[in-house]
Amino acid sequence: MARVIGLTGGLASGKSTVAALFRELGAVVISADAIARDVVEPGTEAYQEILEAFGSEALTADGRIDRPRLAARIFADPAARARLNEITHPHIRARIAEAVRRLQAELRADALIILEIPLLLDTAPRGAYALEAVIVVTADEATQIERLRRRDGVTEEEARRRLLAQRPLAEKVAEADWVIDNSGSPEETRRQVESLWRRLAPQPPF
Repeated sequence: MARVIGLTGGLASGKSTVAALFRELGAVVISADAIARDVVEPGTEAYQEILEAFGSEALTADGRIDRPRLAARIFADPAARARLNEITHPHIRARIAEAVRRLQAELRADALIILEIPLLLDTAPRGAYALEAVIVVTADEATQIERLRRRDGVTEEEARRRLLAQRPLAEKVAEADWVIDNSGSPEETRRQVESLWRRLAPQPPF
């Protein structure tokens, strides 16, 4: 049965970058963010629950979930953030579990499945995904803030508020089986990922 490894980190630490490198090397990556977008499409159960909880101001002009506006609200309001998590996370976990079951039925026993889940060590119940191990992607705070400002177009104050809304990255690092430090250059990050891949990937027969 294919091995399943969790991949997480902090906001703007570079989880997607590391996931993409693992995918290049041959891992199968399941992105919780991609699934999160699917489960809130118009007509889904989660979409209706979000509309009931947050009202029409959570929607764009074409009737989809306005993710930037909703993100700004939940990062400023812990109760709203908890409510959104209550709505979306069970749907996301069910989709991830379904995807893992399907892949394990299709893939070779020596395949590697990476679950890229931003809040894996924040909100997921212990044992939710039956993971063999967890990789945490880290970056220094200044780097995280700068990436958040560039990526999301927020102020430094807003970037700091968003970082404070999540569990401290140092606590996640303490629970990791492996750590990838993405504070440096892309080449440095790639070297770390390739080194870890050599430990995780199936070894060719001699």
